[in-house]
Amino acid sequence: MTAAPALHLSGCATIDGAPIFGPVSVEVPRGRWTCLLGPSGVGKSTVLRLMAGLGDEVTLEGTVGAGDGAPLGARVALMAQSDLLLPWLDVTGNVTLGARLRGQPPQLDRARAVIEQVGLTGHAAKRPDALSGGQRQRVALARTLMEDRPVVLLDEPFSALDARSRALMQDLAATLLAGRTVLHVTHDAAEAARLGHNVLLMTQGGITSVPPPDGPTPRQFDAPETLEYQGRLMRLLMVAQ
Repeated sequence: MTAAPALHLSGCATIDGAPIFGPVSVEVPRGRWTCLLGPSGVGKSTVLRLMAGLGDEVTLEGTVGAGDGAPLGARVALMAQSDLLLPWLDVTGNVTLGARLRGQPPQLDRARAVIEQVGLTGHAAKRPDALSGGQRQRVALARTLMEDRPVVLLDEPFSALDARSRALMQDLAATLLAGRTVLHVTHDAAEAARLGHNVLLMTQGGITSVPPPDGPTPRQFDAPETLEYQGRLMRLLMVAQ
């Protein structure tokens, strides 16, 4: 994996002339986990799509890119809310999908190692319909890891899971994505309180930084400082417009 760059986006975004957000300024430190928190409809996913180079329908009056000035495209992996697994492929086939789509031979030895990392060795030959929701998201995480990109964009990937599976996936992702530049869009204050080295609150009025507690992540969900910070984020969300 190449060195993880910082990310930045600033300006205003519209779709067919309709305002989506702005003016805003987003700064994502290199090699750290940044949570972009906010209510629905403020443009969080649009920020992510622009970072990923997928916002062709969006007009951005401003700038977006990497802190080192090099193109972002080939350095970005995206993990979405839906696992997007192909139902006719088994776990190994889904994990190696990126190489197949690029016409490259799949790296099966490495795929087996990544599948082991996410705890699915005994499920490698199963198709998605034989997996639980948490297991499917582990496959999606393994596919993201197979791409070995220094920048990882997460669009609410754990929101559809039950509370236990969500916490386990948060722990696993925090461990396996350490050292990468992560931008994680979420509407969940508890998730941001656990995972973010850097937490940005996006509202209709713009983006503000809400510094989290010191210490390593993922934070203990029931630690007093985590709960206090979660409460602070919730209070800010309640008055967000």
